[in-house]
Amino acid sequence: MERPNLFTMAKSFLSILLLLCLQLPFQAFSQRYGTALGLRFGNSDLNRTLGVTVQQRLTERVTLEGIIQSDFNRNSTFSLLAERHRPIISKRFNYYLGGGVAFGSEESFVKNPGTKEIIHTYGNSTFGVDLIAGIELTLANAVISLDYKPNINISGREEFFRGQVGISARSVLVKSKEQKRRQKQRQKAKNASKSQQKKPFSNLFKKN
Repeated sequence: MERPNLFTMAKSFLSILLLLCLQLPFQAFSQRYGTALGLRFGNSDLNRTLGVTVQQRLTERVTLEGIIQSDFNRNSTFSLLAERHRPIISKRFNYYLGGGVAFGSEESFVKNPGTKEIIHTYGNSTFGVDLIAGIELTLANAVISLDYKPNINISGREEFFRGQVGISARSVLVKSKEQKRRQKQRQKAKNASKSQQKKPFSNLFKKN
C-alpha cells in the first residue's frame, strides 16, 4: 500500500483548521493555554512515529515544547524546543517558529561507492539540532497543530538532514489566565516573606 503524500496530508489538515477557525463563533474558542499535553503523529520518508508532546507557556508569545517520539522499531528521539508564536486571525489561531536540541537512538545508512552497497546500522546514539515551523489552533480545551520539523544531525548517523511533518492534538491542563494568577500569588507571597524579614532599624531599640 502506497504511503500518503506528506504535502497532501499537510494541505488537507490546513484546510480543516482554516474551516474550523472561520466557521466557529468567537465564543467557541477557549482562553489561551498555559500548559498543554497530548499526542503527536509524525510522518517522514523514513518512518512514521507516535509521540508525547507537552507545551509550557513561558511568556506572552514564547512556549517551551518537549517531544518524545518513536517508531517502536529502530528510531526513538527526544526534542526540546523553544517556540515563538504570532497571531494569524486571532491569538488563538497562530503560527510559530522555533528550534532546539535533539537526542535519540536512530538507524543510519552509509553508501559505499566502491561496492555500491548501503550499510545499514541501528542503535546509533545521535545528537542534533531541530528546527520547527507550524500553525496552531486553540479550540475549547484542545490545542491542534500542524508542523514541519527538520533535524540537522551533528553526530551519530550518516544522513545530515531529515525532515518530518507532524500533527499534534493536546489537551489544555492549565489555562493562561490560571497560570498568570498562580504566578501573581507566588510573587505576592514572596514579597510578603521579604517584607517580614526586613525589620525597621528603629525596632532594634524597642524594649520588649
